[in-house]
Amino acid sequence: MSSPLVTGAPIVSLRGLKRAFEQGGQRIEVLRGIDLDIMPGEIVALLGPSGSGKSTMLQAVGLLEGGFEGSISVAGERAEDLASDQRTRLRREHLGFVYQFHHLLPDFNARENVVMPQMILGVVRAEAEARADSLLTILGLGQRLTHRPSQLSGGEQQRVAVARALANRPTLVLADEPTGNLDEVTADNVLAEFLALVRGEGSAALVATHNERLAAKMDRVVRLKEGVLV
Repeated sequence: MSSPLVTGAPIVSLRGLKRAFEQGGQRIEVLRGIDLDIMPGEIVALLGPSGSGKSTMLQAVGLLEGGFEGSISVAGERAEDLASDQRTRLRREHLGFVYQFHHLLPDFNARENVVMPQMILGVVRAEAEARADSLLTILGLGQRLTHRPSQLSGGEQQRVAVARALANRPTLVLADEPTGNLDEVTADNVLAEFLALVRGEGSAALVATHNERLAAKMDRVVRLKEGVLV
């Protein structure tokens, strides 16, 4: 699929991104100098086999942990120039996350799981519930709003996770193997709904996957091999 027409400054810019770990007295270089720009509204597939460093790269872009070398800019702000509370604010205001496992709060229903991140950001409850109901209905869960995760199928749980990620209208959604735990038919359906919703919201996305077929449905594919993009 061809990339959409995008203009302006990148929403994410990585320059010389490196990450290494010490293991058994040896230094293991996972990321060895990543340069990448993602434009507003662009959906990028990050393709690579398991263990290639995709999750590590998403953690870097998501400002979820330190220990990285190089530059990470999100929405025009350089993460390395920010204090911890400022990075938290940047993450809350601009980023949404979808993981391979849904990580829903088990004691809260579908609506409440989507309401929660909005209220953390300061949205009043009535507005947060209206937003949650709208997203969940778009994803085909309009009749499942008050069901808890244990009452939902795997595909339904992941749809709630997608709605939660989009709840605060993020500039960028980071998805780590978002359909990896689903069967092929359900995975195709959930991914199609995810991509349609992200595009409809005008967000950008970086989606890590090892699935060539799923990656081909996105606007652009970058491949991670031996710690570099090829």
